[in-house]
Amino acid sequence: MPEYRYVGRNADGSQINGVLRTQSEGECVSQLRHRKIIPLKISLAQNNQGKDAIKIDFSRKTPPKIQDLIQFSRQMNALVGAGVPIVKSLQGICDITHNIVFAEALALIITQLQAGKSFSATLRDHPKIFPVLFVNMIHIGEETGRLADAFNQLYRYYEVEEKTRKQIKSALRYPKIVFSAIFSAMFALNYFVIPVFAKMFSKMGSELPMATKILIATSTFTKNYWYIVIGGWAAIIFGFMHFIKTPNGRLWWDRQIMTLPLIGPVIHQAVLARFARTFAMASGAGVPILETLIAISKAVDNAYVAKVILEMRSNIERGESLTQVAQASNLFTPLVLQMIAVGEETGSLDAMMLNVADFYEKEVEFAVEALSAGIEPIMLVFIGIIITVMALGIFLPLATMGTSMMHK
Repeated sequence: MPEYRYVGRNADGSQINGVLRTQSEGECVSQLRHRKIIPLKISLAQNNQGKDAIKIDFSRKTPPKIQDLIQFSRQMNALVGAGVPIVKSLQGICDITHNIVFAEALALIITQLQAGKSFSATLRDHPKIFPVLFVNMIHIGEETGRLADAFNQLYRYYEVEEKTRKQIKSALRYPKIVFSAIFSAMFALNYFVIPVFAKMFSKMGSELPMATKILIATSTFTKNYWYIVIGGWAAIIFGFMHFIKTPNGRLWWDRQIMTLPLIGPVIHQAVLARFARTFAMASGAGVPILETLIAISKAVDNAYVAKVILEMRSNIERGESLTQVAQASNLFTPLVLQMIAVGEETGSLDAMMLNVADFYEKEVEFAVEALSAGIEPIMLVFIGIIITVMALGIFLPLATMGTSMMHK
């Protein structure tokens, strides 16, 4: 049975290492977790390995997702609200979390807390796990003695955020499936069906309609150069996907997607809902407006909107009011602008933004439900046009052939 050398952290956050004799790396991890040790690195012991040692670096595991933040916020809200100390709460969550990276981060946070560092400061050391908004809310909770309330607000915020993301993905999923099915069917017809009719038409010896000639030419090219067709489409798709991952490409695409028919308004409403919800939560917790806008720019998940929000922040630093910069941005609807103006005048921006968030979150739900109904007739018309063109190209020569046979 092989021996594995491990490095990990125990329940109090201190680093520990040793050797375990187990059947596999997975079993070694299980035994360590059972002993309440968070594994950081595992490798075969020296007497079991050659030059090519097998190592597991847990820093390269799957990073935490928004669901991890939702669960973490909910659990911390319950534990801290019940009076459980922060370190003990984190140790309990660390023992049951399934994400290695998240568990490792929590172990480091526990160590830093025991060294006297503040909770929000330890979270700030892990920006890829805990967003700016999350850290700011925890900082306010620490300062005001309402840490459980801060976790409760974060839990509800990220829960709504995840729901909105799923609604947008659901809205975009239907047209993707339909267009994929259409192009697959067109390729199959060009490759398998039309060549059969082309052979039959060539024996007729009569002049073919233009639609038929185009179909046969397209089919012939697809049949002879199918690898070019597939490779060309693959290059276009992968090239586009690579482009929109670049900073300029992401900025361009995020701006264009908000102008698309049917889908654009849904994306815009979802962005407004995120803006308002984040603003309401941060403003209500006492986060300064400049820091709030930075947090919002990272929360909206849209590069173009983030750019506009950061420009708004720069203008506020120059002395302009939030209402003025919001109007100049051309991003907000009259309803949002009116709410911002009233909130600034009355000092109740958080309450106004909360109303805006509730309104647009409901609008997104209704818009997503209506989107499928709106896309269906467009898809049907598109499919009908394709079928009509292909039917005319195939059946017109057949009709001509039938007519000539009747005259004979």
